[in-house]
Amino acid sequence: MSLPPLEYLPKLPTRRDFRIGCAGAGFIMADCHLVAYRQAGFQPVAIASRQPITAQQVAARHGIPVVHASYEALIEDPAIEVLDIAVPPDVQPTLIRHAAAHGRHLRGILAQKPLALTVAEANECVELCRQAGIVLAVNQNMRFDQSVRAMKDLLQRGWIGEPVFASIDMRAIPHWMPWSQGLRSLSTFVMSIHHLDTFRYWFGTPQRVLASTRSDPRTSFPHRDGINLYILEYDTGLRCAAWDDVWAGPAKEGVPSDIGIRWRVEGTDGLALGTIGWPSYPTRTPSTIDFATKLHPEGWLRPRWNEVWFPDAFVGTMAQLLVALETGSEPEISGRDNVDTIALCEAVFVAVQEHRVTTVAEFRPPL
Repeated sequence: MSLPPLEYLPKLPTRRDFRIGCAGAGFIMADCHLVAYRQAGFQPVAIASRQPITAQQVAARHGIPVVHASYEALIEDPAIEVLDIAVPPDVQPTLIRHAAAHGRHLRGILAQKPLALTVAEANECVELCRQAGIVLAVNQNMRFDQSVRAMKDLLQRGWIGEPVFASIDMRAIPHWMPWSQGLRSLSTFVMSIHHLDTFRYWFGTPQRVLASTRSDPRTSFPHRDGINLYILEYDTGLRCAAWDDVWAGPAKEGVPSDIGIRWRVEGTDGLALGTIGWPSYPTRTPSTIDFATKLHPEGWLRPRWNEVWFPDAFVGTMAQLLVALETGSEPEISGRDNVDTIALCEAVFVAVQEHRVTTVAEFRPPL
């Protein structure tokens, strides 16, 4: 039996010339967002940064015509339709508040993940945008990694049956940005949030969380959550687990390395195995999926593609927002949806700190 190919690419908007204003000029903006936007034909028209010289350099590199002297001036520019934010998570809510108060010309905001560092502040951002008539989306870009998206399609088609167990095993060494040193959480809200949101994307929000952490020996500044281990429990019986190993052995200290991210989803009718190519960046290494299903008894199916998470997946996050603006729908990666991802991060963080099983419901805002 020949099965149709999996869908792994995002839906793109019909209109590509929404006028985008870019807040931030660091790596994520300069090397991911703007590279992806030019690739897709999107139109960034203005930029601002905490350091104006940095904004000027990025504008020259990417052909952006307007450089504003401040974030506030960018937000208040009436020519901007969509605000694209790429600033640290402790700074981001302030910009969203300013946009809700002074950016009534704005139709949409693409914020970074995490939307905020607490559920209360994330929910405030959602409500402020709702009241201002601004569509808020959150750049949970791992949802647009090609293998993650292909796995979602596999689940929606029912080809693996009822999900039984899923895991993500990360052995990778992140580059902690200077701004991460002052946050209340290091790994949970900056790194593990990718995998927690992916589990939510695949299966929905779990009911309970068990978690453990230890410090990362390589990270010299004080931190409470380094190597994160967690299990997510669903009332359906599904169990998800991740090992977010940011140490990954003494690979930077002279010992041969074993770096990579592997994931696995087991169902009653099939099995899927995947890899994430991100740890090889800047080398372009596509993520992969191999799957077997009762519908195809001949054996393993191994689709492949040329696209990669960094930077190609960043087409998808902005496209989601623009499609929502075109159709009047809520983005898959909406701010409201992201509040549940923040609540799941909080459940993991508190489970570690208080050495107990937590429920996501404890941390959700009241309806």
